[in-house]
Amino acid sequence: MAQLTAPTVERQEDPAAPPPLDRSRFRPDIEGLRAIAVGSVLLWHAGVPGIPGGFVGVDVFFVISGYLMTNLLVRELEQRGHISFRGFYARRAKRLLPAASFALVWVAILTVLLLPKIRWAEVGKDVVASGLYGINWRLANGSVDYLAAHAAPSPVQHFWSLAVEEQFYFIWPLVLAVIGVLARRRASKRGPVVIGLCLIAIPSFLWSVYYTAAAPEKAYFVTTTRLWELAVGGLVAVLAPTLLRVLRPVVAAAVGWLGLVAVVVTILVLQSSVPFPGAIAAVPILGTAAVIAVGPSAGRHGPVAALRAPVMQFLGKLSYSLYLWHWPLLVVAAAVLLDKPGSLDPWRGLLVVVLSVIPAWISFKLVEEPVRRRRPSPTSPHTWPLRLGLVCTIVSVVAGVGVYTASSVVNRPLKMVAGQKYGAQVLPDQPRDSAQGQPVDDPGRFLPGITAVRNDIPSVYADGCHVKDNDSPVAKGCTYGNRNGSFTVAVVGDSHAAQWVPTFQALAKTKGWKVLAYTKSGCPLADETVPLGKDERPYTGCDGWNKDVTSKLLVAKPDVVVTSATEYPVMDGTKVLGKQVSDTRMVQGLRRSWGRLTTAGIRVLAVADTPRPGFDMADCVSSHEGALTACALPRTKAFKLAGSTITKAAAGQKDVRLVNLGDFICPDTRCAPVIGKVLVYRDTDHLTATYARTLADRMYAAMGPFAQPAAR
Repeated sequence: MAQLTAPTVERQEDPAAPPPLDRSRFRPDIEGLRAIAVGSVLLWHAGVPGIPGGFVGVDVFFVISGYLMTNLLVRELEQRGHISFRGFYARRAKRLLPAASFALVWVAILTVLLLPKIRWAEVGKDVVASGLYGINWRLANGSVDYLAAHAAPSPVQHFWSLAVEEQFYFIWPLVLAVIGVLARRRASKRGPVVIGLCLIAIPSFLWSVYYTAAAPEKAYFVTTTRLWELAVGGLVAVLAPTLLRVLRPVVAAAVGWLGLVAVVVTILVLQSSVPFPGAIAAVPILGTAAVIAVGPSAGRHGPVAALRAPVMQFLGKLSYSLYLWHWPLLVVAAAVLLDKPGSLDPWRGLLVVVLSVIPAWISFKLVEEPVRRRRPSPTSPHTWPLRLGLVCTIVSVVAGVGVYTASSVVNRPLKMVAGQKYGAQVLPDQPRDSAQGQPVDDPGRFLPGITAVRNDIPSVYADGCHVKDNDSPVAKGCTYGNRNGSFTVAVVGDSHAAQWVPTFQALAKTKGWKVLAYTKSGCPLADETVPLGKDERPYTGCDGWNKDVTSKLLVAKPDVVVTSATEYPVMDGTKVLGKQVSDTRMVQGLRRSWGRLTTAGIRVLAVADTPRPGFDMADCVSSHEGALTACALPRTKAFKLAGSTITKAAAGQKDVRLVNLGDFICPDTRCAPVIGKVLVYRDTDHLTATYARTLADRMYAAMGPFAQPAAR
């Protein structure tokens, strides 16, 4: 995040030291740009309509930051012939770390006080990553983690942009120092600096264009796709003096206004579904660069006429603190105010954002300003800021570790007793409306413990045979149970198929079966192309995986292939088809894939998609301890949300048997969060592995003749 106000002169009273750099010039147009940047981000996060591209505000900050840092460093290089690393990092530590650490400590406190326990472990790890300014890489990995797709947002998710800037701050002074050594005989260092910036900007921009198209979710967070944005700000700092000498004020004003319009229009028009940053990011980046570059020449007729308004100056001055505080408060408010996990409506979101001015102002007045204005020691002006920065980092890390540790302390799961029944085992053979399946407020201790439920997943994830959506199309298989068993089951499909692996592992243990597992995120066993990601690009990796897994199944010749899937739209080329057409095409695609197996004598057990809550059930349970009926939802809604294509595709197909265990998952008119002391769902639509294991006997009974070896 760019610093809040133009830097003031740091006093240097050692007569033997070089003269201080002039950092006192204030740019109201830059302060106003900060206001636009932080305002757009806040309104976008609040869900206010009409600001679809509010996320672009972060990119505006990147350009401002690159400009300010390069301006200071280049002037230091020219005036002193070298760069003081201690001085630079002392200034960064003093301006950024105290406020950030203060916010992170309060996030840790609010997490333990107000957020559901299920979130504590992940928030703790996020706070540590934020304190070490590596959160953007953690989020990048999480963005392609299918298991985290439905988790509530982290209250420190917004620290990703601060991490990008800090990483740039580590790289750029080192590059400039090398340039200073290589160009030590040159009177002006600006030419070599331009070359250095271009060597960063051009590869980073080209990589951003490529990677945003190839992996947009991950590309949004990684540093390498953003370096060029900061480098553009640096180029403005180096080239602006030359530009101002040749631009007439009227031309400069026109260029500045066009740049401001480019930024504002992008914020008002760009949709979040568009892959970003990529090439489209050049519009707001160059627009911001134009406003900064021509500001002094354009004068009062330039964008500063609007940007110097008092409200803009106030928001710009407070922008760093506002950015730090608004997002944690939105996340906490949603957890406190909503009955079920979700986002605040725009009105309540806007109210929270407005109220975030209060802690932001307190932080600014009690933390930022006192630290910024403290006089440095005459003999060692950089020592205490560096020590302060180290202390702030340690405090942030300790706060995160504390939250993570607390999540383990509060986890008190039920201990299973041999011979007792749990989960679906307590239900009668005709489970509908049975007393055992009715929701209750306080079921006592249950399995898994609420802070461990995110890890109660099929073993295919840890064993490496569940292929992620961005991985290669090669089908990776795992073998469970009796490797020499006379009866072989292969579980194949997406994560809704993978959730049944624990069921068949339990059967393998009691029946001596051999179980194979081939699963891939977001990829049904179907001869149709489905979309991938928010930009809905063709999921070619799924197409390749389908071909590979079919070939392997035809070689392995299992007795039964078990498959299931959620509902997917279908693509025709690069176009996503409507629901009715997609359903028809998907049914046909499932039948084609299954037909290749049944023709080879392999039977297909099609498991109907499970009824689903549509909200994060585990998070809801964690938020309503002792009042779990608040998380129960109507059975009709849960079954309506379930996919239906598996059921339709199985109808009338030879050697295909449909199994529907929905009544053992939601037996009552309202789906219970906990049945038989076992939590049913781990997220919005997947069963816990523990509950899936308790369905083993029900699955065996439903398989009928398919539970016996096939006649070859």
